Amino acid sequence: MTCIVCGHAQRAGLASWHASCRRCGYESAALEGAINAASTEVPLDEGKREAGLKALRQDNFRDIVALARRHARPGARRLLDVGCAHGWFLETARDHFEVLGVEPDAVVGGRTLARGLPVRRGFFPDALEAEERFDVIVFNDVIEHIPDIGAALDACHARLADGGLLILNLPNSAGFFYRLAKAFARAGWRGPFDRLWQKGLPSPHVHYFRPHNLARLVAGHGFDLVHTQELPSVRARGLRERMACTGDLSGAALHLQYAAVLCTIPLLKVFPSDIIVSVFRKGETTRAAMH
Repeated sequence: MTCIVCGHAQRAGLASWHASCRRCGYESAALEGAINAASTEVPLDEGKREAGLKALRQDNFRDIVALARRHARPGARRLLDVGCAHGWFLETARDHFEVLGVEPDAVVGGRTLARGLPVRRGFFPDALEAEERFDVIVFNDVIEHIPDIGAALDACHARLADGGLLILNLPNSAGFFYRLAKAFARAGWRGPFDRLWQKGLPSPHVHYFRPHNLARLVAGHGFDLVHTQELPSVRARGLRERMACTGDLSGAALHLQYAAVLCTIPLLKVFPSDIIVSVFRKGETTRAAMH
């Protein structure tokens, strides 16, 4: 396999489906998604998943909206949220932008639409009208799930207005928990590593980036890096609900583990976070000229 970032040959990784590039650090997975399929390898309780993720993502989404407002050009109004899921980002951004969401999961997208949020069900960019353009396009925990990421970036370039922003919020392969999961996998315990790749879920991760190789890839599709930063991967608010939905613990065991993790949150600040957000601006060079 050839690295999509630097073109170097990837080597076999920590599982039969995993590969990594020694030169730039990019990691990939030969995992196939099954969005809207009748069944999955791992049963997915969407209600519990929503309860476990909502508080963390809402807090991080406020930071991302602030970044969009800070870096968007004057007069920027139209914002597209690709893979909007439950609509939490749309709710956060709609006070400042004219928002639209695209969601391929028919069940989740239908529930979000029923709550009165502006959602198109389908895949990006097919769900958009031919001439639709946006000032800001955001991918929240989505771009790492898209197999043909190059085509997705090209579509973003085509759908953004001149000087528009592309904001990518995604996992960080330099993050503390990801590196810990890799250490466990090398020792023979693959569970945490499989879970971070979302193996067996309807839409598994197929890419893992860190800031420098992400910036290199996106630059090759006509974008200039404006800003990058880490976002908290663990916050106190909503932590207990998140632990309850991702593990098998309950009762006293859950309470003890929750208390232990809560105490480590201040210490985690000295390590790289497992979530990064990068802001890119559409370059002046057109895609036609680049090719």
